[in-house]
Amino acid sequence: MIEAGSERSCGERVETAALRESSFSAKSAADGGCAIQIASAILFGEQEHAHMQSDPPAPQMRFGSEAKPGEVERGGAEMARAVTPTEKEPMRTSEVAQTLEAQHESASERAHPIAAEGISYEDLYRRWEHGAWSAMDLDFGQDAKQWRERFTEFERQAAVWNYALFFWGEDAVADNLSPFIDAAPLQEQKYFLATQQVDEARHAVFFKRFMNEVCGIGDGSAAGGLAAIRRQLSPGFVKIFERLDGIADELRRDRSAAKLAAAVTLYHVVIEATLAQPGQHMISTYLSERDALPAFREGIERVAADEQRHIGFGVRLLHDLARQDRSVPKAVAGLLREVMPYLAQVMMPPNWDERYLTCFGYDFERISVEASSSLRTKLRSAGLPMETLPGPPLIAAGLTVEEMSRRGRALAQAGIIGVREGPSRRDPETIALLFDTMRRQVNADHGLRRPITFQWDFTDEDVPSWRLTVDGERAEALEGADGHPDVRLIVRYQDFVDIVGDRLSPLKALATRRLRLRGRPSAIAKLTRVFPKG
Repeated sequence: MIEAGSERSCGERVETAALRESSFSAKSAADGGCAIQIASAILFGEQEHAHMQSDPPAPQMRFGSEAKPGEVERGGAEMARAVTPTEKEPMRTSEVAQTLEAQHESASERAHPIAAEGISYEDLYRRWEHGAWSAMDLDFGQDAKQWRERFTEFERQAAVWNYALFFWGEDAVADNLSPFIDAAPLQEQKYFLATQQVDEARHAVFFKRFMNEVCGIGDGSAAGGLAAIRRQLSPGFVKIFERLDGIADELRRDRSAAKLAAAVTLYHVVIEATLAQPGQHMISTYLSERDALPAFREGIERVAADEQRHIGFGVRLLHDLARQDRSVPKAVAGLLREVMPYLAQVMMPPNWDERYLTCFGYDFERISVEASSSLRTKLRSAGLPMETLPGPPLIAAGLTVEEMSRRGRALAQAGIIGVREGPSRRDPETIALLFDTMRRQVNADHGLRRPITFQWDFTDEDVPSWRLTVDGERAEALEGADGHPDVRLIVRYQDFVDIVGDRLSPLKALATRRLRLRGRPSAIAKLTRVFPKG
């Protein structure tokens, strides 16, 4: 569960905003939504383990080895969209998405030769000196005229929502950089981080000016601008930045390599590379195509260049920390498991209205592919490929980038992962998607000598029992009760979903009898081998 951990709430941040300036931007549904963390669902053990995987699913509300990946025979249109592409969908085809992903990775790798140690901290500092610019010198006069005349009312509404995420994020990252400087082991790293804090302040001033002078938002002060946009922040965005506040506080008390690596992963890899970079690319693209908002476009391009430098530094620092301390990969994996379930809800417009993107030529899938590609490329460049990180797999096995994006979004919209707003969906398609994701995250190294069946018996009259059988490398999920399961889990559906979504501790659920286990103790103990904690 993501920790709030901070001494400052989002509301309190507004009150102290006049003392800060900062940097970021927001975007992406990434494939992180698929990191459903079934380890959290059965949180009974602490053991270490290798990556989990399972075979593709079989038909008839069963998921096993006979069907193609993501295929479900029974289910509605939403389930079909979440699991696999169809010809009727206005989505990108797998071929187009894979091409986009490959192009993005190739460009990222050219820009970040960090894996080959092609860049030094001194060079990054030199680039900062050569790239200095002024947020105060930009003239927004023509931008204000074009904003009124060349953007529709809805486009202005959509753009303000998007820019609000950037403005708030820029302020937040600047506010949290000081403990990074203190924890950095080398002076050269400290010097660069000091330049980054200057950059982030400049970015916050840039967004504050545009929001006030062009969009008419706020009173011209940082605090006034932040207060005016607070309601625009998406649930996933709030969670990610609460975690940034928390990890910054933790870093003040613990300057270990592992803690610094986790903090850098959140700041430089998740926030800047996975969320901000695709968003900057989207804005630059549609403004260039429209030849609109010249001063704002220049500023966005300057911000993007700064962020690219920051990301390069973060990747290099992660690379160096991982070489020096064996605990770093585990710390990186742990941080990613905390935040990935919330990524699908960062680029979450009001009511999941995709027109907030399509009016500018983008859609959920395009931004997701760019985001997930960026995340994986940066980790690989740091010498920490996602598939090699310890613990449960960070993404569900056997799915394409498209399928992971759709699945994560579907699970978030259903109130399974991320921030739940109202009761979780309990239609057959959603429940089938949930159990298919569970069977894809079975620990391949469970070491069980014979098949075992776990059965969830829901106390709700409208939710049928489901069972999951693990037999060697195969894992199969089926709707309906088995007469003789090895372990029965008796639970209310909403409590089960909240355990899966890391909103309810399974230990608390057991202690309050909201979750009851039936079966031989030796069989119950195998839960932790099949669904180990990350």
